Amino acid sequence: MTLLAVERIKLFTTRSPWWCSAVTLAVTIGFAALIVGTAGDEIPITVRVTQFGYSFGLAVVMVLAALAVTTEYRFGTIRTTFQAVPNRTAALLAKTGVVALLALALGEIAAFGSWALANVIRPQDDLALNTVAEWTNVAGVGPVYALTAVIAVAVGILVRHSAGAISILLIYTLAAESLVQLIPNVGDDIHKWLPFNVADKFLTGGMAGAGGEGPPVSTSALSAGWALAYFAGFALVMLVIALTTANKRDA
Repeated sequence: MTLLAVERIKLFTTRSPWWCSAVTLAVTIGFAALIVGTAGDEIPITVRVTQFGYSFGLAVVMVLAALAVTTEYRFGTIRTTFQAVPNRTAALLAKTGVVALLALALGEIAAFGSWALANVIRPQDDLALNTVAEWTNVAGVGPVYALTAVIAVAVGILVRHSAGAISILLIYTLAAESLVQLIPNVGDDIHKWLPFNVADKFLTGGMAGAGGEGPPVSTSALSAGWALAYFAGFALVMLVIALTTANKRDA
C-alpha cells in the first residue's frame, strides 16, 4: 500500500496526467457529441454510435501511461526509486497499477458521459442499456483503457524515451494494425489476432452501428469474453517482458 501511495503522489504532482485526463474526457465525449449532434433525424443513433470517440481517448490514455514512466527515466528519478525500493518489480508494478486504475476511471467516466450526453441530444432515440452487449459497449471502455495503459507502461519501460514510446504506440494503434490487412494472402488472417482489433471485438461484439455509423467493425473471430481475455493476456505478456528487461539492465 505504501508503494501505491507513493506512485499516486508522484503521478498526480505533475501536470501531464491532469492535462491528459482532461483531454481524454474532452475528445471522447466531444467527438461523441459531434457525431450524435450532426446526424440527421433519419439516422437512428445506437449505443455503439455514442462511443464513437472511444479510440481518440484511447490514444491520449496511451500518452498518459507512457509519460508516467518515461518521464522518470528522462529526469533520472527512476534511479532514486530503485534505490529506495531495491525490488524493481514491486516498484514498477505499483506504478502500473496506479496508472491502470486512473485509466479505468477515465474510461468509465468518458463512456458513460458520452452515452448520457447522447441521451440529452437525441432523446427520441432508444439508447437504453437493455442487453449485455449494450452494457459491454459502454462499461467495457474502462477495462480496455486500463489494459491499454498497462501496455503503454510496458512500452515506456522498454523504450525509456517519451518521444520514442509515444511514437511506437500511436503509429501501431492508428496505422500499423490497419495496414497489416494490405499484406497479400495473409494480411486479413494476421489482422484478426492483432490486440486492438481484438479489444474492439470485446466492446462491440463485431456489430456495426446503424447506417454504418460508428467506429470500424472488428474482424476478430473470438467471442466478446475471449476477446477480453486475449487482450488482457497480451497486456500481461508485454508487462512481464518489460519487468524482466528492467531487472536486467541499468536504470
